Amino acid sequence: MSGLLYLIAVILVIGWVFGFFVFHVGGGLIHLLLVIAIIAVLLRVIRGGNAV
Repeated sequence: MSGLLYLIAVILVIGWVFGFFVFHVGGGLIHLLLVIAIIAVLLRVIRGGNAV
């Protein structure tokens, strides 16, 4: 379960890169993927390595 947040973050960042640079999706909603990915990583860091 601990690596799940990192996996989600990586998937969201890849989705953001494809949406922003490859498909040129405009608007602010595409940046929401990047924000959610950063939040997922921050949650993992804040909770520490021994999250139950």
